[in-house]
Formats: sequence, structure tokens, C-alpha cells
Amino acid sequence: MFSSTDLVLIRHADADTGGRLCGRSDAGLADAATTAMAGLAQLLPSVEEIWTSPALRCRLTASHLWPRARMRQDERLWEQDFGAWEGRAHEDIPDLGDLSRAEVVGLRPEGGESFGDLCDRASPALRDLAEMTGAGPVVAITHAGVVRAALSLVLGEATAGLAFEVRPLSITRLRCARGVPISVAGVNWRPA
Repeated sequence: MFSSTDLVLIRHADADTGGRLCGRSDAGLADAATTAMAGLAQLLPSVEEIWTSPALRCRLTASHLWPRARMRQDERLWEQDFGAWEGRAHEDIPDLGDLSRAEVVGLRPEGGESFGDLCDRASPALRDLAEMTGAGPVVAITHAGVVRAALSLVLGEATAGLAFEVRPLSITRLRCARGVPISVAGVNWRPA
């Protein structure tokens, strides 16, 4: 399933957020996360090094999936900073249903960053990771927003990434063969 030229992006396991928006807030993993990770770990490539967001939920996911791998954190792989919305119950966050994707890309909660800002921050990290492929797949444990930013980067438009769902513990594979544009090999895959 995995190629030596794959950049494998995995969204962290279900987090224990208490039903609150958790972008930059640190949260551990939900109780059921360990069981879900056990089945996935058997299907993943063997790697010596894992890249992660500094978020606890990403580091815990990485250590469960690859307990012997060296973990390297990259600040650029953090989730979107939701500013004043951070930590609010989901029902207390403004409904974005009437906004176009272009409007959502530019929407910046007070004190936070927009999805466009996230794309600008994460894209250099994603390009760096893509450059490392070739000798084997490169794996990063990160967030839904960063996975969407990666899809936006490949598709050439920030609004494009917002069209994708990114479930916890899902795998998105980007093919990063030298000399050709990065392509999407799979999105939001999770074993049944």
C-alpha cells in the first residue's frame, strides 16, 4: 500500500476534548483511541523516524503507532489557532454554513489565524517533508487542518482542501516522486 515516495499524513486519534474546539489547546486521547490504534498499527509502514505536531494528542498517537521510532516535532504542523473560539463548546461556535469556502479560508477568529494563515504556515513544512521521500515513506502525525492544508497545496487552491473530510486516525497519502508534481494517492483512508 505504501510507496517509498509517499508522504503519509495521519490525523491523530480521537482526542479527549470534552466536546470543545481544540486547535492549539492540548488534549490527551479519548479512552477508545488505544483500541482503534491497535488495528491500524499493523497496516502502517516500518519507519525509524516520525514527524509530529507538538500537540500531546499527536505525540501520543505517534508513540502508540510507532513505539520505537524517533519522534521529531515541528511547530509548523500545529492545528489552526482558533483564538477566541478555542475551548468553546462546539454549539457555541458561530455557524459557518452560509459562508463560501473562499470566505472560510479568510475567516480569522479574534486572536487566532485563518485557514489561509494555516496553509501559509504549514506549506513549507509539508514541502520539506515531501523532499525527504524517496528512500522510504515519510510519516507525519498531525491535525485535520494541516491535512487539508496539504491537499490545498497539492491542488493549488486553499479552498480545495476545505472540501475534504479528515477523520481521526485517517491516512492521507501524497506521492512525491522527484521531477513530477506531488499527487494525491489516497485521502481519509481508515481500515474498516
